Parts: sequence; structure tokens; C-alpha cells
Amino acid sequence: MATYYGEEFNMTNSNETSPEHSEDQAEIAPSETQGSEDSALQEPLETLIDAEAVDPLLDLQAEADKARDQALRAEAEMQNLRKRAERDVQNAHKFGVERLIQNLLPVLDSLEKAIETSLQAETPEDDPQLEGLKLCFKLFTDVFEKEGVQMLDPLGQAFDPNVHEALSLIENPDMEPNSVMAVIQKGYRLHERLVRPAMVIVSKPPAGA
Repeated sequence: MATYYGEEFNMTNSNETSPEHSEDQAEIAPSETQGSEDSALQEPLETLIDAEAVDPLLDLQAEADKARDQALRAEAEMQNLRKRAERDVQNAHKFGVERLIQNLLPVLDSLEKAIETSLQAETPEDDPQLEGLKLCFKLFTDVFEKEGVQMLDPLGQAFDPNVHEALSLIENPDMEPNSVMAVIQKGYRLHERLVRPAMVIVSKPPAGA
């Protein structure tokens, strides 16, 4: 009977140990599973945090780029305004006397015509009246040159429609066609701006030439 009891005792111990060993193994498996689940949850969470942190930075960068672009545009506009103002001031200095020149040109034309008439009448060169006319004409032309006014006397030059105004075309075999053969009224230019074109007569080739 002792032997039986011993076998029974051993069998009992063996049976009691197996469930505990199984429980230990069962307890280890959930721990490993929980760790895997935590890692799986942590990765999306980190991705979400990174995305939330990046979005404000992108917005700030976009706002900074927009502000920089607006500042550059404003600076360019200010430079254009400054250049335009400087150009207007320069034009005011250069062409501010244009209306005065236009009003004085008839006076200058009258002086020049009086000198030509006196010379055609064979007035002596030392005639006081003729000398006075010449002196006044010279004073006018000197002031005009000082102010940047240039006289246009295109006699013998090729006709230029930009600065000449043709009053008529006359056949002239002694001159090149389309040349100024007579100046009726001289022209004037203020710097690069035409104040008055020269009134001219232009030559043309003879008929049948």
C-alpha cells in the first residue's frame, strides 16, 4: 500500500505542478501582446503629433513668403514712383520754358525779316537801325542757345518729315530730289523736343526724268 500511496503522491504532485506551469506561460503571452499593441499605437500617435507640428510651420512659412512678396512689390512700386517723379522734375526743368519760347518765336521771326528786308534794300552795314536789329536778333539767339533751343535751317538738306513741313514741291533739275530748296520759316527745337517745324519747299525731279 505504501508503494501505491507513493505513486499516487507523485502523480498528485505532477498533476498539481502542470497547471501552475501552464498559468505562468499564459501570463507571459499577454505581456508580450500588450507590448506589441503599445508599439503599434505609439507609431501612429507620433506621426499624428509630427503632422500637427508641421502644419503650423507650413502656414507660418506661407505667410512669411506672402509678406516678403508684398514688401518687394511695395518697394518696386516706390522705386517706380521715385523715378517717375525725378523724370517729371527733369522734364519741368528742361521744357518749362517751351511755352515762352513759342510766344517769343514770332518776335524773333520779325527781327529776322526786318534784317533781310534792310539788306535787300541795300541798307549800309553801318546803319544804326540795321545794327540795332542785328544786335537784338543776336541777343535773342544767344538766350535761346543758353536755354537749349536749337535753330533748324535745313537749306540744301534732305527733307525730313520729322522736323520739316513741306509747303510745296517744285521741279528743280539742279538739286537732288526730295531736298530742301528754300526755307520759308526756320524751325526750332528745345533739347530733343520739336517746338516748331521748319516750313520748306522741297525739290522734285522734272517730269519725264
